[in-house]
Amino acid sequence: MKHKISFPHMGKYSVPIKKLIEELVGDSGEVMLAPSITKKTIELGSKHSPEFVCIPFKYNLGNFIEALENGATVLFHTSGDCRMGFYNEVQEQILRDLGYEFEMCILETNSRNRSLRDFYGMFKRLNPRLTYARTIKAILLAVRIVFAMDKIERYVRQNIGFETQAGTLEEIENTFLRDVAKAKSIFTVGKLYKQAMRKLESVPLNKPQNALKIGVVGELYVLMEPFSNYFIEKELAKFGIEVTRFIDVSYLLFSPKHKIPYLVKESEGYATYDIGADGTDSVAKCVYFAKNGYDGIIHLKPFGCTPEVNSIPICQKISEDLGIPILYFSFDSQTSETGVKTRLEAFYDMIEMKRETVK
Repeated sequence: MKHKISFPHMGKYSVPIKKLIEELVGDSGEVMLAPSITKKTIELGSKHSPEFVCIPFKYNLGNFIEALENGATVLFHTSGDCRMGFYNEVQEQILRDLGYEFEMCILETNSRNRSLRDFYGMFKRLNPRLTYARTIKAILLAVRIVFAMDKIERYVRQNIGFETQAGTLEEIENTFLRDVAKAKSIFTVGKLYKQAMRKLESVPLNKPQNALKIGVVGELYVLMEPFSNYFIEKELAKFGIEVTRFIDVSYLLFSPKHKIPYLVKESEGYATYDIGADGTDSVAKCVYFAKNGYDGIIHLKPFGCTPEVNSIPICQKISEDLGIPILYFSFDSQTSETGVKTRLEAFYDMIEMKRETVK
């Protein structure tokens, strides 16, 4: 029987994840994207989730339910550095209690106990004809796509608020994502990346030399899944703000600047040990933004995220010591989109007035 495979959404990373799984399962499976996230997704997830769990759990569970309703028979999930690392087992039990039949596969991203051999073995069960060489090739292809799309997204994020014709940068990025989803080699990905960057850099921008700049820090899911934060980066761009965010998949998995010893050093005494998950990174990046001419910082987290809750008093101390305003958002299924936009507008007014006062 041909497997029908699905996984939760997280921003635009469905592209490399789908590509990776397709290359590994071959003709033995069909990769079905879960329906795009909507209010129905979070309603479904919240209905069947424990009240105390954070918002990524609820979105992921909603994704799984919608995928299973569409016929998925194999679900892929990943691990995490916080309690998210235990979510896959809880979600699996909830789904089985709801009467769904499926196989759950876990893509370990941070376990020292898992190896490439384990990864290969998991997909070998789904595709008996899989070879070790094909596994290596698929991983390299997916990683190359991740690096390319992250670089493109960083450029778009920092410049989308200044394009003379709205939507041009995003259209180029979306075209790249559609084309790269069909790529069969890392060389094709590289070619598509260069083409996209040339197009992006040729787009006319009306960007002042001293544009307002905001740094975004916080928990990885609400940073990288725009639906969960009400597309906050796009909202900031509407005010003509240059937005910087370090956390993306290539940064989390491959950057030496995400290692704890480096982050503790960059915290300059504000953090002397690992806070957990992305908390130490939030502190280190607050120091970076405060000392590199940024006008403000926005801190995003799911409601009840312990590592980020622990980082907030430290970030506030940085705010007071280094004179940079920080706006904190905590997201759950009850968060008001109108409230988010209102607070963003007030924050923009404040940092603009602060800039004028300094002049």
